[in-house]
Amino acid sequence: MSKRVLTTESGAPVADNQNSATAGVGGPILLQDQHLLEKLARFNRERIPERVVHARGSGAYGYFEVTDDVTAYTKADFLGEVGKKTETFLRFSTVADSLGGADAVRDPRGFALKFYTEEGNYDLVGNNTPVFFIKDPIKFPDFIHSQKRDPFTGKQEADNVWDFWAHAPEATHQITWLMGDRGIPASYRHMNGYGSHTYQWTNEAGEAFFVKYHFKTNQGIRSLSADQAAELVGKDANSHQTDLLQAIERGVNPSWTLYVQVMPAAEAADYRFNPFDLTKVWPHSDYPLQRVGRLVLDRNPENVFAEVEQAAFSPNNFVPGIGPSPDKMLQGRLFAYADAHRYRLGVNHTLLPVNAPKATTAQNYGRDGAMALRNGSRHDKNYEPNSYQGPAQTDAALSAPLAIHGWTGTHEAPAHTKDDDFFQAGELYRLMSEDEKKRLIANIAGGLSQVSREDVIEKNLAHFAAADADYGKRVEEAVRALRED
Repeated sequence: MSKRVLTTESGAPVADNQNSATAGVGGPILLQDQHLLEKLARFNRERIPERVVHARGSGAYGYFEVTDDVTAYTKADFLGEVGKKTETFLRFSTVADSLGGADAVRDPRGFALKFYTEEGNYDLVGNNTPVFFIKDPIKFPDFIHSQKRDPFTGKQEADNVWDFWAHAPEATHQITWLMGDRGIPASYRHMNGYGSHTYQWTNEAGEAFFVKYHFKTNQGIRSLSADQAAELVGKDANSHQTDLLQAIERGVNPSWTLYVQVMPAAEAADYRFNPFDLTKVWPHSDYPLQRVGRLVLDRNPENVFAEVEQAAFSPNNFVPGIGPSPDKMLQGRLFAYADAHRYRLGVNHTLLPVNAPKATTAQNYGRDGAMALRNGSRHDKNYEPNSYQGPAQTDAALSAPLAIHGWTGTHEAPAHTKDDDFFQAGELYRLMSEDEKKRLIANIAGGLSQVSREDVIEKNLAHFAAADADYGKRVEEAVRALRED
């Protein structure tokens, strides 16, 4: 077998990769050493801007297999036949910390899934919780700023975290999730994933349904206490990455069962609370889980930077039969995610292997820009319509239209009969066992007791009391006890 020759980026062979060219023995380095300059210049540019959120991530390839007939609800081709398999890529992540952060921390986990379907890529971005802290995207930058490192101290501050939550009563439900037993997953394999947002499905007859996605782990839920997590971070800050990588390498392929809740579109307007509010769940008694299929991860990326760091997910990547809902947070993300990738990776990020369609070919009139790889031939036009057999529109809508009415303006979300920021947080609290409640109270009090302003503490205590009187009383007692120590 012949020895492979090391070359420069232009393909010229490299004579010496151990010593720089110099002016005589021991002399200064020469500017003409192309190999040296190229290596140093490329090294300086190996990193790209990290994600503002979801920076610390892991990922794997796999497949989704349909196990149940859902064609009554959607015409999406990849869901159209029991037994059909579609290649996927799933990226897990923490939310608040930087790329160098630890895995085993109390933080929501991103659950971003790319389906490489025959009708184009479908991206489903979600978390390991079915709800979120806010309901309007205009507050998202404020929320994230409150949770990230303070500009002056350079670290996360309890004052900032709890001050924002004190002014966001709708966060009480998600706080109860985050501070509960599932707030620190033991691994990415041992947690559920949720689409969180409400999406629209449309069937062949044009009937519209609103859906919520639930990926239930087949490994079982496993979580860590705060003490267990602190110990694990000290041993292996990359614990979740290590676990996922090693499990797949030894053939223990993690899997999830996908269920959906399905609401006929006509029922949304009169539902007792706003079904498009990301801070709320739909009770299963109203809309039971319906099984759809199975997600399996069976292949690790060959290069983490190329395939995990450069993976780009955009919730506006829909396929026929699936579309958006009036969920305001989803509407904001339809713009923000794609825009973030254009900034981080460039306008041609969709041409990168991990992001490009695999079961079909992208055909459009996008040209040029930095790192353009697909510019067509001399016979391809860059405008439409044309007389040269270029790609043309189908005239078939991907999803059903959403009815809109009223006056433009900065409106609050429409009020439904049972809309409330606290009821579901209280319901979640009342579902917990006594031991779960004790741990929840301790986790909340541990952070809230560090807040320097009494008025911020009082505002947050009022939220927990509004959710459940016992909940509020016990948090207050625990906070007072810690502040008196």
